[in-house]
Amino acid sequence: MESITVLYIILAAIVALGIVVFQYIYKQKAKSKIHWLLAFLRFIGVFGLLVLLINPKFSQKTYTLEKPNLVILADNSTSILKSEDDLQLLISELENSKEVTDRFKIASYTFGSKLDALDSLSFTEKNTNIYKSLSALKDIYAREQTVTILFSDGNQTIGADYSYAKTNPDNTIYTVVLGDTTKYKDISVGPILTNKYAFLKNKFPLETYVSYQGQTSVSATVSVKMNDKVVHKENLKFDGESNFKNIAIEIDANSVGVKKLSVEVTQLPEELNIENNRRSTSIEVIDEKTKIALVSDIIHPDLGALKKAIESNEQREVSILKSNAKNSILEEIDLFIFYQPTTKFKNAFDFAKSMNVNTFIIAGSKTDYSFLNMNNVGLEIENGYPEQEVFGLLNNGFTKYDISKFDLTDFPPLISDAGPILITAPYEALLGTQIKGLDVQQPLLAVMEQNAGKQAFLLGVNLWKWRMQTYRNTNNFVNFDEFIGNLIRYLTSSKNKARLNVDYEKVYEGSSNTVITATYFDEAFLFDPNARVTIKVTNSNTKKVQTNPMVLKNGYFEADLSNLIAGSYEFVVSVENESKSSSGSFVISEFDMENQFVSSDDAKMEKLAVDNGGKLFYPSQIKALVKDLKGNDAYVPTEKSTENIVSLVDYKLLLGLIVFAFAAEWFIRKYNGLI
Repeated sequence: MESITVLYIILAAIVALGIVVFQYIYKQKAKSKIHWLLAFLRFIGVFGLLVLLINPKFSQKTYTLEKPNLVILADNSTSILKSEDDLQLLISELENSKEVTDRFKIASYTFGSKLDALDSLSFTEKNTNIYKSLSALKDIYAREQTVTILFSDGNQTIGADYSYAKTNPDNTIYTVVLGDTTKYKDISVGPILTNKYAFLKNKFPLETYVSYQGQTSVSATVSVKMNDKVVHKENLKFDGESNFKNIAIEIDANSVGVKKLSVEVTQLPEELNIENNRRSTSIEVIDEKTKIALVSDIIHPDLGALKKAIESNEQREVSILKSNAKNSILEEIDLFIFYQPTTKFKNAFDFAKSMNVNTFIIAGSKTDYSFLNMNNVGLEIENGYPEQEVFGLLNNGFTKYDISKFDLTDFPPLISDAGPILITAPYEALLGTQIKGLDVQQPLLAVMEQNAGKQAFLLGVNLWKWRMQTYRNTNNFVNFDEFIGNLIRYLTSSKNKARLNVDYEKVYEGSSNTVITATYFDEAFLFDPNARVTIKVTNSNTKKVQTNPMVLKNGYFEADLSNLIAGSYEFVVSVENESKSSSGSFVISEFDMENQFVSSDDAKMEKLAVDNGGKLFYPSQIKALVKDLKGNDAYVPTEKSTENIVSLVDYKLLLGLIVFAFAAEWFIRKYNGLI
C-alpha cells in the first residue's frame, strides 16, 4: 500500500473520531455505557465509509508448486512394429513409476509425418519426421521447463536432419534407441529418377544408385526391368571404400501405356533386410504424334525442307498431299500447311474451316491471291506485282513465344510477288519485310488468332535456302528446324476450355501422397465453390469400388486416397446434378521407405541427446533413465507465487460491518428513546 494512502486512512480515522466526539462526548454531561457504545458504532460506520471513499488496494499472494513437464514422444511408424512390445513396456514403466509421477507432469505424444497426442500405437505411419515433431514440442512448451524422452529407431525418412535440432534453453532431450543397432552387411537401391511421361518410339532416361554397407568386398548384379522384361543388367563390385555405384541408362519406349519399371539388386549371402534390394516406379508412354498435311500441287525444294524441319521432332508426322486429297485422309490432320494455294485448294480450305483446324499459308509466285482474298483468311493481298527479293527482319517484340534464339545472319532473300496487304484480324509479326535495304513496315511471317483458331502466313518462298544457310553457319540444321518447330508447336496447341479439370499423377510412389485435385467452373467460367464433386475409384484387379466426396480447399477440390493399397486404379470425377465428368487412371507402386533401413541409427540419436543436455539410453537401461530423472536436481518442482491486487471495495465483509454499525446505532437509540 502506498504511503499517501496510509495518510488518507489516518486522516479518515481522525475525521471519524472528531465527528463522534462532537456528537456523543462534547457537552454531554452524563456519559453512560450506552453513549460510549453508540459512539463506538458511529465511529465504525463513519470510518468505514471514509475508507471506502479512499478505496485502498491490498495485494494477495498465492503460492503453487509446479512440476516440470515430462513429454513422452513415441515413434509410430511401421519400422517400429518389431519393437512394439519394448515400446509399450517402456511407456508403461514411465507412466506408472511413482518416482516419475511425483516429480513430473507427464504428457504423451506419437509421431510419424506429424505430431499427434498419444491415444494408441498403431505403427502404420509410412514416413518419419523427427525434426518436425521436436519443433512442434518446442513451440508448445516454449515457456515451461520440459524433459522430452524420444523413443525411436532414429531412422528419419522426410524432413530436416533431426540430429541438429535445438530445443529451448530450459528443456532437455533424452533418447531411447529402439530396434537392432548391429551393423549388418546390406546392399540397397536408391530412388529411381525418370520422367512421368515418355513419347512412343523415343528413349527416356532412368537414373538410380546402388549403395553398400559393409567393409568386405562383395559382388552383386543389378537388373532394370520394364513390365518384368529385363532391359538392362550390370555387374557391380563394392568394398569398404567403394560403396556407391550410379546407374544411368536410356530405355526405349516401344509401346503405348503405363509401364512398370523396377530396379533390383541380388541379395548378399549374409544380408538380413532384402526389402531395400528392390525399388519400382512407373512411367506412361503416350503417342501424341501431331499429324500435319503439307498441301501442294507443285514440286518445290521447300516441301522437303519443311518436312525435314518439322519431323526433326519425332512426335510430328508430315504428309505431302495434293489439293484433291479425299476427306477421309484429311480427317486425321491436326494442322494444314497450304503451299502456294490456288482455286484447286477450295475443298481442303473448306474442310479445314469446317473442322476448325489451324492453318499455315505460304504464298509465292504460283499463288492465286484472288482465291485467298475471297476465302476470308484474315488478310487481303494486292496482286499483279513482279517477283522480287525480300529479306526477313526478326521482330524482337514478338510475345507469343521466344524467338530470340533464331539467327538470320547471312540468310539469302526469299522470292515474293505479293503486293501491299491488309490484315483484317489481330496479328503479331515474327518477321518483318525488307526490300532493297528498306523496311517496308509489312510482315513477312505473322500469326493471327480469330474465332478460337490460329493461323500463320508467310509471303515468300525458297525456305530451303534458309535451311542450307543454317548448315553453313553452324554445321547443323538446329537454328532453322527449331524456328519452324516452335511455330508448328504454337499452331498445334489449343487452350483447355473444359469446365471440369482434374489434376493427378499417373504414378504415385507409395500411397501416402496419393492426392487428386479438381476444379469446376460455372457457365461463366467462374470457380463454383458450391458444387458437389465426387470421385469413384475402382481397383483394376479386384474391381473394388470406393466413392468419396471431394473436399473443398482454397480454390479447388481435393480427394485424399492415401488409404489405397498398391495397384492399378481407374477413377471418374463427376459433379452432382451436372453432366460433367472426367476419368483417368493411375498406379500406386509398392514402396515403404520405413523398410529401407537395416539397423537403428544410435549415432544420430546420441548426438541429439548430448547437444540438448540429455543422454542416450537403450531399452534395457530404463531403470537407469528413471534414476537419472529422479536424481537430477535440475528437474525439481518450482514454487510459483501469484500476486493479486484487490480493491477494498471488493471486500463484502467491510460493507456488512458498516451497515451493521449504523443499523445497531439506530436501533439502540430508538430502543432507549434517544433522539
